[in-house]
Amino acid sequence: MNYRVDAGLYAIGEPTAESPVFVTANYKLTFDLLRRAVASIDSWILVLDTLGINVWCAAGKGSFGNDELLDRIESSRLADVVSHRKLVLPQLAAPGVAGHEVKALSGFQVIYGPVSAEDIPEFLKNGFKAEERMRTKCFGFMDRLALVPMEVVPAVKSGLLAAAGLFVLCFLFAGFSTLKALEYFIIPAVSIGTSIIAGAVLTPLFLPWLPGRAFSIKGFVIGLPSAFTVVSFMHNPGVLETAVLLISIPAVAAYLAMNFTGSSTFTSLSGVRKEMRLALPLEIGGTGAGLLLWIIALLGA
Repeated sequence: MNYRVDAGLYAIGEPTAESPVFVTANYKLTFDLLRRAVASIDSWILVLDTLGINVWCAAGKGSFGNDELLDRIESSRLADVVSHRKLVLPQLAAPGVAGHEVKALSGFQVIYGPVSAEDIPEFLKNGFKAEERMRTKCFGFMDRLALVPMEVVPAVKSGLLAAAGLFVLCFLFAGFSTLKALEYFIIPAVSIGTSIIAGAVLTPLFLPWLPGRAFSIKGFVIGLPSAFTVVSFMHNPGVLETAVLLISIPAVAAYLAMNFTGSSTFTSLSGVRKEMRLALPLEIGGTGAGLLLWIIALLGA
């Protein structure tokens, strides 16, 4: 997560006092995308210290806001570097910046550029005007697919740690018999693996077609049939084992699905907070109930 560049003023090509000034976050991926998009344009890039967070999230958290923008204008002595008083900000920075206040306090006019950095050259040719398509952010299948590895990797890491702890528990319940421990371990292994697939892979891919606005509901909706599918392929699972899978998989899938609230164009900060207050207790309760039922099943084995 420590993936940032130093805040400050950067030159692209051979900019002059008349060259445009683009403002961005100091998350390195964001900075690199902007730098690549304007590589053929002599320009300035004013990088704010957003604590290594991307523009959209930083605007929501407040680190891409008026105070930081005004401080960076002053510390970089931007008024002495350029003769004009225009700043091109990412459109997704709008929730954190009040343009009229920035102009009143610094003299610089805030102009919101297109959503995608790749449209900046055309935006400049149009006289700092964005077409309607430049104002719209899509979240298509390929966009969602690109996010899957970012969620699967940490989910698998956490899943492996949980699996290791549960296997030790199986080993103890099995009287230190490795073969018996592996037999006991089937249920938690299947539960963890299916939960990750349902919550971190299937949920984002099928996001627009899953019912409900809350991501936790979407994860639960796809987690439940995933659990039923797994149970149907198992050979004579017991009542308790079946209950463990049907309870724990949807609960964990719902939790994993919530991670995508920060990657989607469908959510708001207040909505995410409300969802977490309502969903987290249920997800924790479902996971805990599944664990308890599994332990009861082991004690009765």
